Amino acid sequence: MAIKLHPSIHIHPGCWLKRQMVEPAGFNVKALAQHFGVSRQNLSNVLNGHTALTADMAIRFEKAFGLRAETLMRMQGAYDLAQARGHEDDIKVARLSTAA
Repeated sequence: MAIKLHPSIHIHPGCWLKRQMVEPAGFNVKALAQHFGVSRQNLSNVLNGHTALTADMAIRFEKAFGLRAETLMRMQGAYDLAQARGHEDDIKVARLSTAA
């Protein structure tokens, strides 16, 4: 039997990046967005956990802060799955049977 982790254990990578990298480095969203070549609103949405971190954005963080994009994308995948697990009882799909 697998251990079920509560969805709150998984943090959105944008929120983590904001608290652990962006704020301690003293960057504001406008300046960082300009440095990344993205809109301020897009970056703000990611850093506040309103939209998913994309692979392109993960690469931008990798280039700017030295974090591996793969690690950030794994964080996003774990967060997404935890959110889906939080309402998995609402997902009604019957198990398929295989023909012998």
